Amino acid sequence: MNDQPNIVFVMSDQHRYDVMGCAGDPIVKTPNMDRLAGEGVRFDRAYCQGPLCMPARASMLTERYVRDHGVFENGSQVGDGTPTFLQALRDAGYHTCEIGKMHLWPHGQVQEKNVSAMRDLLVSYGFDEPIETVGKLASRAHDTVYTDYLRDKGLLDRYREFIGRSRHVGNAKGAPSWQAAPCPLALEDYADVWHGARAAKWIEDYSRREPFFLWVGFPGPHDPWDAPTEALEQYEHAEIPRPRSFNPPAVPPSGPFNLMLNAFLAYSDSATMTEEGIAGMRRAYYANVTVIDTGLGRIVEALREKGILDNTWIVYTTDHGEMMGEHRMITKMVFYEPSVRVPMIVRPPRGVAARTVHEPVQLMDLAATFREIAGAAAIEQSAANSLMPALAGNRAPAHLDAIPSENFGFAMFLADRYKLVVHEDTCEPGQLFDLLEDPTEDRNLCGDPNHAAIVDRLMKDHAQPFLATTPMRPHPTLVSRLALGIRRTPRPVA
Repeated sequence: MNDQPNIVFVMSDQHRYDVMGCAGDPIVKTPNMDRLAGEGVRFDRAYCQGPLCMPARASMLTERYVRDHGVFENGSQVGDGTPTFLQALRDAGYHTCEIGKMHLWPHGQVQEKNVSAMRDLLVSYGFDEPIETVGKLASRAHDTVYTDYLRDKGLLDRYREFIGRSRHVGNAKGAPSWQAAPCPLALEDYADVWHGARAAKWIEDYSRREPFFLWVGFPGPHDPWDAPTEALEQYEHAEIPRPRSFNPPAVPPSGPFNLMLNAFLAYSDSATMTEEGIAGMRRAYYANVTVIDTGLGRIVEALREKGILDNTWIVYTTDHGEMMGEHRMITKMVFYEPSVRVPMIVRPPRGVAARTVHEPVQLMDLAATFREIAGAAAIEQSAANSLMPALAGNRAPAHLDAIPSENFGFAMFLADRYKLVVHEDTCEPGQLFDLLEDPTEDRNLCGDPNHAAIVDRLMKDHAQPFLATTPMRPHPTLVSRLALGIRRTPRPVA
């Protein structure tokens, strides 16, 4: 029998880092995530390489920064021939499977209606067995095994009608982006419930001799805020906490940060946002997270019943966070902590004494960790660091002088207590936050003479060397489009 361990990698979509019981949230019900954390290692300062679906996932796939793989928005995909960690796992003898939303190609922008047409692309990325779905909103445009399930039950037309009324935040017509309307499906037919059950069934049926790497992609808790009524009932009487800061960001009178921040405030319908509306959105979000937690529990139970739990690594994370009304913003794409910071829990086989790692790490470090677990070879141009030193003992993870994250032609540099955000094309600093003194990121210190030396140091030591590399960009940036008066929504259907 092969002694290589199995790996189950569960990635939700848009799960804020602190919305778990084990992360200190007093309201949300996440018993299965909490149990994983109680038997594993939780990294409480994990940062994605781009606070948007495709940039973050492309960095995970390739172990490269956004500027080096070119997927800097949701409108392009990793190029042919780019090495991936999945290929390395496959070469090391693993059977690689994906179930769910991977979002490694632009949803809503390809001609193929049925995602089975994307199989060859997914196989080229390293999946032996792709069982692909899309996000809730994109399910209106694409047929998947999940929409086949709904069609067989006579539910698809009703579901797609609901999705059509659910505004894809941005300049589309419909309800405000913060409005929450329950999905008309019964809980048992809801997307995240189906995905958890499908992954558990795959584990139950697995009979190959090779160890497996299973990547499960839950579509939620990504907007729309559509938790079914049955899921919402768990939070019917809960006192939903308000945002820690409802203050809008300081928008400069002109320049790239003016264009970016105003675009995302409009994207979030900030002008009409109310605290009551945000409470409703948050209630639905909590319910969505709990649905995913239940699905995670089904996956773990399937491993237990199969008798392979003690030989399986289980990892839970997400691609990026969620603003949840902080600074009057919804969803992600900005570099505030709720958007760019992600939950990360790693449970080794048989579990370990619970531990929390407080040093900052990168989301894509998980890919290098998977390769080390599997005994797989390194991949070309990897910028990821294996987390095994932190998992194998009490050693700290690899120290990075700064953690970069990129999106829409902007870059963040997290260095110790400071976070600097820079416009990449002009190398213009636009935001500086002291996370120690200002954890809610209310005070932008850029332009403050008392912090000019800190900005200069961060620019010299981190931003300028990083930005010296010419970025791969297949199309103009958001700022370039806005400057030309092209008001395209910041992302395609997710």
